[in-house]
Amino acid sequence: MATEVLIPKLGMTMTEGTVAAWHVPDGGAVRAGDPIYRLETEKIEFEVEAEQDGIVRHVAPEGATLECGLVVGYVLAPGEPMPSGSGAPAPVRASTNGAAAAVTTTPPPAPAAAAAGEVIASPVARRLAKEHGLDLAGIPGTGPGGRITEADVEAALARPAPLPAAAPTTPGREVIASPLARKLAESLGVDLAVITGTGPGGRITKEDVEAAVGHGAPAPAAPATPAGSVGEIRPIRGIRKVIFERMHASLQEMAQLTLGVDVWMEDAVKLRAQLIDEWAADGVRPSHTDLVIKAVAKALRSHPRLNAEVRADGIHLLPGVHIGLAVALDDGLVVPVIRDADTLSLKEIAAESSRLAAAARANRLTLDEMAGGTFSVTALGMFGVDFFTPIINPPNVAILGVGRIHDGVAWDGDRPVRRQQMTLSLTWDHRAVDGAPAAEFVQAVKALLEAPYRLLL
Repeated sequence: MATEVLIPKLGMTMTEGTVAAWHVPDGGAVRAGDPIYRLETEKIEFEVEAEQDGIVRHVAPEGATLECGLVVGYVLAPGEPMPSGSGAPAPVRASTNGAAAAVTTTPPPAPAAAAAGEVIASPVARRLAKEHGLDLAGIPGTGPGGRITEADVEAALARPAPLPAAAPTTPGREVIASPLARKLAESLGVDLAVITGTGPGGRITKEDVEAAVGHGAPAPAAPATPAGSVGEIRPIRGIRKVIFERMHASLQEMAQLTLGVDVWMEDAVKLRAQLIDEWAADGVRPSHTDLVIKAVAKALRSHPRLNAEVRADGIHLLPGVHIGLAVALDDGLVVPVIRDADTLSLKEIAAESSRLAAAARANRLTLDEMAGGTFSVTALGMFGVDFFTPIINPPNVAILGVGRIHDGVAWDGDRPVRRQQMTLSLTWDHRAVDGAPAAEFVQAVKALLEAPYRLLL
């Protein structure tokens, strides 16, 4: 039975999503739980998984932006036809190489008669024939006016076809291969031009590539794909577009200042090491940032002006303490939210921050898990950074940056003493908070980290 592949609604505010990339080619096999396509919204990316085993058929192309709940494809049983009326849904937007593109909502009706030499075929039939390297001119059509249908192409594929003689390898020769064969050959570093295809019309299949690797010399490892290349143009969309717009607006609309405070971290480092051992059986491993989040949550109780929003009618001091945790991804930065952090224990904060970070890196965050933050914490200490100027995540009025833990020097009289030190960088909106309250808040966080037993109370 056909299973619909939809644009899921991942949060109360989500209205549309984009088919960023199909992971399974049209006509490819998939198993339940495998990712089918990558969904992209203005805030997150999400891997949509198959609900059952079967054959994936695309309805919407990559780049199409559709409303939540619309069908973008199907998972069918082997040999099962596409459901009737399964043309592509009308898109909110569709893009091809950055330009607007139309998406056909239903297959166009065939004309009564075709011009001389013209082949009349449905869009699905054309796509299927192209994928399998079939010449439509050699397929009799059974549809209205002799139109070639998907069933006609499938019938032609089912008929045995004589294998052509292997063509000599010549520069520029077109190689006909299945999408899976091309992907496998690329990953193994195999030249498709030297492989003889056994599929219809001499098409190279996945099995042909595997046979070539198995009976020939070991294929060289494919070179690593660089994160970016000189001359590359990377589109501003999805998460990057949100960062592009929100961070620019943040600096334009706020009066942002940053101050730094050094914190002695010996006792906090010792506490963390003890808690790692104590909570290991529960699978909870606290980080230094978790200690900072707990300290921030406690400090915001007594410094509510840092837990606020600037709105048209005034500065709103917010009742809930919801801490956003910045997580770096390959294509940008996301900020999932630890809700009611002031009511959670340090152990609960560590477990929740770990869960949210893992979900972010696996593209499994929902929009609701990223909404409603009242204060943000971001860390760059793992990159060897001490002090930096984080940009406030609107509509918050402050964000705290966490630097690395490193060797510092304290003075015991005239004698220098080596101590473990960390720098906190607080950026605040001077429209809502003056310098003195901001400094008092960060000093409260410092005091909690330097007496970390108070984080367990």
